[in-house]
Amino acid sequence: MNIVNTLTIRHLKQNKRRTLVTILGVIISVSMMTAVITLVFSFADLMIRQTITDTGEWHIQYQDISKEQLAAIQGDDATKTVAITRDLGYAPLEGGQNSNKPYLFIKEYDVQGFTQFQIEISKGRLPHTDKEVVISESVATNGKVKYEIGDRLTLRVGDRFEQGGDHPLDQTEPLRREDGTLTETLQHSIIRDYTVVGFIKRPVSETAWAPGYTIISYVDDHIIGGDDRVDASVVLQQVNPFLFAHAEKLAEKNQIDTVQYNNDLLRYYGLSSSGASSSMMFSLSAIIMGAIIIGSVGLIYNAFAISVSERSRHLGMLASVGATKRQKRNSVFFEGIVIGLISIPIGILCGLAGIGITFSFMNTMIEGALWTSEKLRLIVTPLLLLITCLVSMLTIFVSAYLPAVKASRVSPMDAIRQTTDVKLTAKAVKTSKIIRKLFGIEAEIGLKNLKRNKRRHHVILFSLVISIVLFLTISFFTTGLTQSLALSLEGINYDIEVSSSNGKRLDDRLMQSLVSLDGVTEYNVSHELVGNAWVDAASIADELQEKVKQDKSMLQDGKYPYEIKLYALNDSSLQAYARAVGADYEQLTDLDHPAAIVMDTIHYKDIDTGKYIQTKSIYANIGQHIELTSFINESGEETKANKVIFAALTDKAPMGMSPVGVGGLNMIVSERVMNRLADGEELANASMYLHLKSTEPVKTQQEIEAMNETNLNVYNVYQSRISEEQQILLMNVFSYGFIVLISAISVANIFNTISTGLALRKREFAMLKSVGATPKGFAKMLNYESVFYGVKSLLYGLPVSFAVMVLIYKAFANKFSYGFTLPWMSILSVTVCVFVIVSSAVVYSGAKVKKENIIDALKQENI
Repeated sequence: MNIVNTLTIRHLKQNKRRTLVTILGVIISVSMMTAVITLVFSFADLMIRQTITDTGEWHIQYQDISKEQLAAIQGDDATKTVAITRDLGYAPLEGGQNSNKPYLFIKEYDVQGFTQFQIEISKGRLPHTDKEVVISESVATNGKVKYEIGDRLTLRVGDRFEQGGDHPLDQTEPLRREDGTLTETLQHSIIRDYTVVGFIKRPVSETAWAPGYTIISYVDDHIIGGDDRVDASVVLQQVNPFLFAHAEKLAEKNQIDTVQYNNDLLRYYGLSSSGASSSMMFSLSAIIMGAIIIGSVGLIYNAFAISVSERSRHLGMLASVGATKRQKRNSVFFEGIVIGLISIPIGILCGLAGIGITFSFMNTMIEGALWTSEKLRLIVTPLLLLITCLVSMLTIFVSAYLPAVKASRVSPMDAIRQTTDVKLTAKAVKTSKIIRKLFGIEAEIGLKNLKRNKRRHHVILFSLVISIVLFLTISFFTTGLTQSLALSLEGINYDIEVSSSNGKRLDDRLMQSLVSLDGVTEYNVSHELVGNAWVDAASIADELQEKVKQDKSMLQDGKYPYEIKLYALNDSSLQAYARAVGADYEQLTDLDHPAAIVMDTIHYKDIDTGKYIQTKSIYANIGQHIELTSFINESGEETKANKVIFAALTDKAPMGMSPVGVGGLNMIVSERVMNRLADGEELANASMYLHLKSTEPVKTQQEIEAMNETNLNVYNVYQSRISEEQQILLMNVFSYGFIVLISAISVANIFNTISTGLALRKREFAMLKSVGATPKGFAKMLNYESVFYGVKSLLYGLPVSFAVMVLIYKAFANKFSYGFTLPWMSILSVTVCVFVIVSSAVVYSGAKVKKENIIDALKQENI
């Protein structure tokens, strides 16, 4: 080791506090980058594994292909594995006890398909030939038909067709029947013989309302003939943005008509076949990673720049004994290398340890709250470590090199005396007379100190601004992410929907039996009527106003026709719902002045653009009214007009209410008000629904079906609800974890920067004490400085944050359309926190400075 490097090591040891603060700053920065990147990678990994468990592992599916087309897909360079699948059709289930599931649904897989779609054997083995099948356990548990391994089945397999329909129905289509009689038939039937070789868990792909129980047989490319058609589910060698173009090109080349993408899986790789989605993800990634990197660079730079004067002085001393510019630069580089070698490994380990501990708590919560089979696990990739190390080393290099270049350009005497750090002119330190009159001489001295030490002041201010921008940006981003997810989901808030298949009302006896079932925890009964209303053009949705501007004929007497869906809730459900939205229940039951709760905010997916849109369905105020009209004949004659008052406006839907599109309005009333608004004929035609929540939805569904009520439609959607709740809860955990992480780092950044800056001013404070500054005056000076830092950082930080928020909002707008709102609670929180943290840091550091001996502080050279 040469003499310059030896002196550099000695200098670092002598200035222990400054060295430790620099190391701590780099550690915090590296930890932040490591934690954020690891969190993103690990969260994506969890969702990928959960999606594969639920829907199978495949990226692209080529449907209805021939044997020759299959060979082309298998021979493609991008293909890693291919699973062959085929939906053979439906066969009647002889002896089935569930009238809602009268079929067996036969699906075929090859060996690779059994692996990719994770068929779970509960007993026996998987089929090896097309003459063998495995049967879903639900055939016995729900259909009450028992089979044994070795049983032989002769099935008449065909396609389901609705009366008058020309397209076959699949497993997502519920059973077609009317008044208890099937209105669908099996056509194109063929006879197939099978031997039962095993039993499987009910596949996730078999929805609760699917009309057929799944049984699985075998198919491969040797069995299928020239005219046979199959589906090929492909796992790619590499998942990259070019897969969509490659798949389309392959399909075009081989004349394949239908290509499907596993968007549920690909979105967690950051990919989408939608141009709007890709644009949104790319823009958001660039903005957030930019904010994180800038924050990281600022944090490391502050750790070095806060003691620029100390480093400049040391370099000036080296120059005074003959050190060249190159030696001085090498000295700084060596210092950066030493700091990096210590800080970067510790920072990476701290980041990984922090995220690992967080995951252990999150997994416990997820297991207790969600129906998920997967756990968060720590994902550490070489790319993650490489990016962290490179960014950190580059930042250290820049942070250390800039002061070295400046120090090398001044004379040794100026560097030693630090005359370049503090340049005094009358104009530079001039303060307003108002400051002294309002706050006293101490405040004026504090302001002059800030102006005199501009470099140090700018470093602290920059640190505060970076922290404000980071916190508000991440807070706005996570809020937008959660809101976007909510828009893309269906908003299912119940487990089971029960209705009458013949359009009649459910009688009270049956209703009481259903809501009394074991496991039912919550229910509501709703009646639905459809009417119309004429709404003033000024009050209609923005999208409709744009259309009206282009075609005035859409209006009649300045009003636009709205479709009104009137929902009546039973008393107990309405009371709970009214409390939740802040409505007066007594007003909702007043027959002399009918009132309703109005859903004035809707969200939907635009078919043309593929965007998810949240908008106002109507612009209205509480207390105003709307006149409802009903149409009961084909000519559309208006039979009556009823005035209904808006008792409350909300975006929260009651259990089971279906959304409306633009030009529609959902209104919730009491049963008594509906009876007042509608006549007997209309009430007789009203749709009636019972929505249930249950602790055991599958068991509850089986108990309902065991009642053998042939005119009941039962839809069990708990899987969809749980899936949505999983995504929302995980997104909230991700969001709040992100915010807490950024907040902790921002607090540490502010505290360390200010406390170190004050520590470097020990000699300055000692000089003030030596000329008569009192403890009270000293405290007043520091308090003014803290207020000044807080105010000025907010003046710079808030506008920059708003600008970044607008960029994030525009990035989301590529796929999601909703109103821009400032996060006022976050702004209020950051405003309060800035003053609390700055004041705390100043008080803490000031208390330490007060304890210093004046003579020792004046003589002190190192910190």
